[in-house]
Amino acid sequence: MIKKLAIILAAFMLAIVVWGLFFESNTVSIVINGQQVTGPLKGLIGAGGMFVALIALVSAAILLVFAFAGTGIIVLGLLILGGVLLMAFAFPFLLPLLIPLVVVWGFVALVSHKP
Repeated sequence: MIKKLAIILAAFMLAIVVWGLFFESNTVSIVINGQQVTGPLKGLIGAGGMFVALIALVSAAILLVFAFAGTGIIVLGLLILGGVLLMAFAFPFLLPLLIPLVVVWGFVALVSHKP
């Protein structure tokens, strides 16, 4: 029962993120020093915030690896993977940052593979 509830809540949170990124983009305003940010750097500043949030989620996932075990880790990992994919679709200019991470991930997977 709890596993099903966790999956439903994870899907619900993912739906909220998708809705916020793609359908309500005109309601978000970035204010720095009392001035609303406009122009070509507005998207870059927003992407920077998404990148900081992604780093925070990965850090929280690493912390939770030591606190919890089992299905919760898999669900959290899938949420982070979904967040990375959403970020790649929303901000394709950040894709060059993700490519080296995939290469390192693949190298670690190959090295740690037990025969």
